[in-house]
Amino acid sequence: MEVDQLRYFLRVAERGNFTRAAEELLISQPALSRSIQKLEEELGQPVFERKTRSVALTEAGKLLQSRAQQVLTLIADTKAEISDDGQSGQIRVGAIPTIAPFFLPDLLRQFSTEFPKASLIVQEDTTDHLLKRCTQGEIDLAIIALPVPAKYLEVEELFEEELLLVLPPDHPLVDKPHIRLNDIKSYPFVLLDEAHCLSDNIVSFCRQRSFHPVAVEQTSQLAMVQELVSLSHGISMIPQMARRLDKTDRRVYRSISGNSPTRKIAAVWNPYRFQSRLLLEFRKRLHEYSQIQCSLK
Repeated sequence: MEVDQLRYFLRVAERGNFTRAAEELLISQPALSRSIQKLEEELGQPVFERKTRSVALTEAGKLLQSRAQQVLTLIADTKAEISDDGQSGQIRVGAIPTIAPFFLPDLLRQFSTEFPKASLIVQEDTTDHLLKRCTQGEIDLAIIALPVPAKYLEVEELFEEELLLVLPPDHPLVDKPHIRLNDIKSYPFVLLDEAHCLSDNIVSFCRQRSFHPVAVEQTSQLAMVQELVSLSHGISMIPQMARRLDKTDRRVYRSISGNSPTRKIAAVWNPYRFQSRLLLEFRKRLHEYSQIQCSLK
């Protein structure tokens, strides 16, 4: 039984499809199929139940999945611990799309300058996928918005930021001295689709105040939300970090008076995985950088 066989098996199990797994592993589908077949021959029973366009784990496959994850984790941690010099190595950072492009670039540049031998890999994904990857050891740390629906992960709250109301320049609320929640109830919203937790933050804030925002359009990118607002398709709420990078005059940002909506940003990692000295240094810089973000408006 070879390490690559276990790695290939886990990718097929995760994707539920040989074609997609082969594409991601950068090998041919016949080569992947042969590898899994040799694994099944060695075990003496099938690990996948083949269907027309997908596969499902058999009972033997479920057991192998658990053990294979443990084996690969142990190998990766052993290699990392042996080669840990505090200066070189790879750090895999995950972040949700409403954080990654607005928060990470300066932090990554600063860290790369201080640790030029380090390799930083950034993966952008939804909260659920990042938590799963963090649990399984596919990434070392994830930066997400609270709450965190996962057990056995360490969570450090980094900072809290305001969600700002964004309006087209000709919107009737632009000239209003103080905008309250009641003022926006009758206006349609442009929101991210349901895969993004920012929409949950916004809807939850409104619901707690007996108001459910009506979304006329949903999109998968925050930049598109901003553009649709500029085109008067609706209004929305945008994180402070995204507003700071928006230099256009085609949108107007305002705070909501009273109890303004906010979101809490946190770092998440698996405490049962080996924590290299380089990763600990990154976490330290992340904490320091986050304190700076707290002071920015």
